[in-house]
Amino acid sequence: MSTATAELNAAGITSERLRDDYLRCRDLHAHHGRTYYTATRVLPPERRPGIHALYGFARWVDDIVDEPGPGVTVEDQRARLDRVDADLALVLAGSEPEEPVLRALAHTVDRYELPAEHFTTFMSSMRMDLEVTEYRDLDHLREYMYGSAAVIGLQVLPVLGTVTPRDEAAPHAAALGEAFQLTNFLRDVAEDLRRGRVYLPTDVLAGHGVDRALLEQCTLARAPDPRVCRAIAELVEVNQDLYRLAEPGVGMLEPVARPCVATAFRLYRAILDEIDAADFDVWSVRHRVSDARKMVAAVPALARSLWARAVPRPRDGGSTP
Repeated sequence: MSTATAELNAAGITSERLRDDYLRCRDLHAHHGRTYYTATRVLPPERRPGIHALYGFARWVDDIVDEPGPGVTVEDQRARLDRVDADLALVLAGSEPEEPVLRALAHTVDRYELPAEHFTTFMSSMRMDLEVTEYRDLDHLREYMYGSAAVIGLQVLPVLGTVTPRDEAAPHAAALGEAFQLTNFLRDVAEDLRRGRVYLPTDVLAGHGVDRALLEQCTLARAPDPRVCRAIAELVEVNQDLYRLAEPGVGMLEPVARPCVATAFRLYRAILDEIDAADFDVWSVRHRVSDARKMVAAVPALARSLWARAVPRPRDGGSTP
């Protein structure tokens, strides 16, 4: 029996069509979110499909914005997002949509009673990517990241389960979503520039004598500039603050879920370590965590997860259906 089949069986998902829908989301997660996908492998099997559905939906919509394909105009992208909004309204109203990713999402939303605003807020941030090409300051960027990343942390929280009241864990989950995304923004400056976007706050860049033209120069040369490196160093500290804010939330999760999030936490934070070790050069190499390092993090986490499953503890707060 394959791992994917075991996950679906453990989750009690028996409909063949729905199983295929979840497998589609799982494939999106495995292909696009390799670091977090590695971390989810240490979750109990019955909880993994819900995480795959949430990630798959986010990735599927993100690809409409970031990977439109040849000949696709911004108006075409807006029209596609309009269709997603219409289908999402069906999902949130309890109806079954036609799109496989959305069918899996509908099942997850219903199973875990996820709030509608997490998804409508996410869609608002996706629309910002069609209009906004730079962010004036950190507050402006965090307005975007709330919808594109913080709400992802809030969506997965009921799937993971908590031992404290869920409202107490929520700010930490939101901060972790933002921390992960800011790490991606710092690593992927060149890739985002090729899409016409700068996610590094304009005021921070300007404080170090950096503008878009200098970022583009670094991208073309695939080489750093000391001014840009100083700006990135400042934002790495901002990113570390987000990780520090998020960290207490790991202990608020159910014991079986903690190793998964702790693994993702370590692996994403390790990308910052790589950036720091490279003197904040994000042009000559794309920083990533090696497969060997992922396994070093994942294997002990799996042992802790198995132990937590063998020794269940009472829950004091939010529950997992």
